[in-house]
This record gives sequence, C-alpha cells and structure tokens, in this order.
Amino acid sequence: MQSINELEKISFQVRRDILRMVHAVNSGHPGGSLGCTDFMVALYFRILKHQAQPFDMDGKNQDLFFLSNGHISPLFYSVLARSGYFDVKELATFRKLNSRLQGHPATHEHLPGVRVASGSLGQGMSVAIGAALSKKLNKDSHKVFSLHGDGELQEGQIWEAAMYAAAKQVDNLICTIDYNKKQIDGSTDEVLSLGNLSQKFEAFGWQVLTIKDGNNMQQVVDGLEQAINLCGHKKPVAIIMHTEMGAGVDFMMGTHKWHGVAPNNEQLEKALAQLPETLLDY
Repeated sequence: MQSINELEKISFQVRRDILRMVHAVNSGHPGGSLGCTDFMVALYFRILKHQAQPFDMDGKNQDLFFLSNGHISPLFYSVLARSGYFDVKELATFRKLNSRLQGHPATHEHLPGVRVASGSLGQGMSVAIGAALSKKLNKDSHKVFSLHGDGELQEGQIWEAAMYAAAKQVDNLICTIDYNKKQIDGSTDEVLSLGNLSQKFEAFGWQVLTIKDGNNMQQVVDGLEQAINLCGHKKPVAIIMHTEMGAGVDFMMGTHKWHGVAPNNEQLEKALAQLPETLLDY
C-alpha cells in the first residue's frame, strides 16, 4: 500500500505527464486533469482493487472505474500507464494519428484499462450502474467507482440514472463529483447553477459525503475509504469533492480558461518548474 507521501510524489509526476502531453500536440484539457490528479492517484495506487496485467474487459473479481468526464483523458492515461496497464513511453503518442490514446478514451483501440468510450457527457453514471448491477447478479462483492465533472451534472441523463440507482438500491456504487465550479464557458453558477448538490443527491435517495479539499491527498484517501464503508446499506454513495481546476500550477488555478488550452513552450517550462520530477519522464 502506497503511503500518503508516496502518493503525493506520484501526483507530481502525473501532473508533469499531463502538461507535457497536451503541450506536445497543442491540444487537450489540462485544467480538470490537474484538478483531479490527487483523486485518480489515490484511487489507482491505494484504493482500487484492480489488476493491470493481464487486462480483462469484464473485470470480474476486481473493482471497476469509469471515467465519465472523458475529456480529462491525459490524467486517465498517465495514471493507467504509471500503474502498469501499458508502457509509459506510449504517453508520447497522445492525440496523434493512429494512437491508442485518443482525445477521449475509446474502446476500439483496445487500450488496457479503458472499458467504455467516454466524453459524451452524462452517460458514465448509467454505465457504472449497469456494471454495479452486473456484479450483484454475479455475486461479485467488488465495488464500482465513477468520476464526473460538475458541469456534466447539467445533463438530464445524470438525474435519471441517479433516480434509478437509488430505486434499485445499487449500494456497491461510488460516484464522485469533481466540484471545481468551473466549465468550458465560465463558472457553473453563470452557465447553469447546480444549486446544493449534497441536498440534491440526498433527495434522490443517495448517501452523500463531502471531501472539502480534493487536492489534499490525505483528505481524498480518507473520503474514499469512508465511501467504501458506506457501501452495502441499500443506497448508492455520492462524493462531492471540492477541487481547484489547474491545481499544482499557480497560473492555471482560479480560472476556467485552462479547461481546454495547452501551454506554450514558456508556460510549460514555468509549470514544470513547480512540479519536481519524482519518476522518470516518458
């Protein structure tokens, strides 16, 4: 089991990967990727009971994760590579022609670790519910995790899925909301206010917990462990995780402008100077 200090070191390297990947092709989504880095590192290197090799699409007898906000693929690819699903050197092919590392994760490239195409926002919770119900039918006690952007919750399908999960007592499901309060066109309050998310999920019949600082590794680990303990009580679990878009790079924080903009050469150098290399760059 990785310690908090070890997880933090991995997070530095994953953030370096994200920045270098989007810079190399001048394309991608660094803001949300950086903001969710601590969560994804904690999940894959500490919490998730999973097997990288050989990769099994069905994921029997292991925990499953579904990335619903698929535009933060640089983060997903980095964590998959760093946890052994494929060679870290393949990160250099991100968003290039004939690469398995497309801008949004897809399944037809057969990239290990990717079980569903994602990026069409609003669909990931439905997929996660289906996987969780499948585990119940197969008497598989493992959990299903998913990650969603807060702007994604403006999609109606999310709330249909939330209603279904509670009605069918899908209590082996943990859905985390990246609540950075920013989306591509501005703040979520300006685009379409989400109101009180905790009260909404509770009203839909979920158990809800909050991670006050989703960029604090200890809080993320504690929150995920608490969520696991809430499973099995006839209700799905929602984590409202407060993060900062662009976390880890000072000039990318506090604004929605880095949602889908790649750094130039000077900005990349400045950003990497804030992130010590703790593993080998690809």
